[in-house]
Amino acid sequence: MIAAPHGGRAYPQEVTVSMRDPDYAKLRLEDRFVDQMALAIAERTGAAWLVADAPRAMIDLNRAPDDIDWGMVANAPDAGRAAKGTQRRAKNGLGLVPRRLAEHGDIWRQPLEHGELERRIAQIHAPYHERLDTMLHAVADLWGAVLLLDLHSMPPLKSRSGSGRAAEFVVGDRFGASCGHALSALALRHFDIAGRPVAHNRPYSGGYILDRHGKVARQHHALQIEVCRSAYLDSRHENTTPRMERIVHLLSGLVQTLSAEVAQIGDPSLRRHAAE
Repeated sequence: MIAAPHGGRAYPQEVTVSMRDPDYAKLRLEDRFVDQMALAIAERTGAAWLVADAPRAMIDLNRAPDDIDWGMVANAPDAGRAAKGTQRRAKNGLGLVPRRLAEHGDIWRQPLEHGELERRIAQIHAPYHERLDTMLHAVADLWGAVLLLDLHSMPPLKSRSGSGRAAEFVVGDRFGASCGHALSALALRHFDIAGRPVAHNRPYSGGYILDRHGKVARQHHALQIEVCRSAYLDSRHENTTPRMERIVHLLSGLVQTLSAEVAQIGDPSLRRHAAE
């Protein structure tokens, strides 16, 4: 199954006008056109898919629902909770609702009303994860195992050694907690064979989605795949280029390779039932 939680571009007008610099913030926050990439891969491979329409600026689906910077929320009912400061990812400005961007400052002109925050959690965050959970269980019930590929894009990385090519892809598995080692190794090998530089868990090991939905003991496996934006976007990372087709082809091959492996680790009796 393929998911794209950060590709949404359906911005309500009130969200856009409340941004200090909407063009810049949207470009930095979005995994630009990863939604289109995910849909193209799903169409070619027959994989199940779930793509978010709501933009990350409204609510980050890869953050825990309590990972909130209460300093940006107006009329929070628990003043003590707000006084405790920020939590986890929110500490760097990129919590459940992003607050600031590095080298740019605050995203928003004014605080977010607490009622609006609750509405976004109830109407966007919770339904997305409930739907994802339902779909993953449906595939696992049919085949005995399921693998989620959580698709993202990343800014260009620097070469860790100072020489050679920087990674164009990062495979994250929460350091083995969200996916079986054989599947992670197979994903890394797929990129190596294609001659594309790849890294494992560094600098991106995955977030809330892998923590919540990767349950290896239940044969619910989850990998985060980060794609370098320069691999398929123009120099401004704003629009797609013909290189997008190469990435879709490469990742479609990854889905097919991993699918065969997932089918082998599932319950044989369920596989026979599915075939019938």
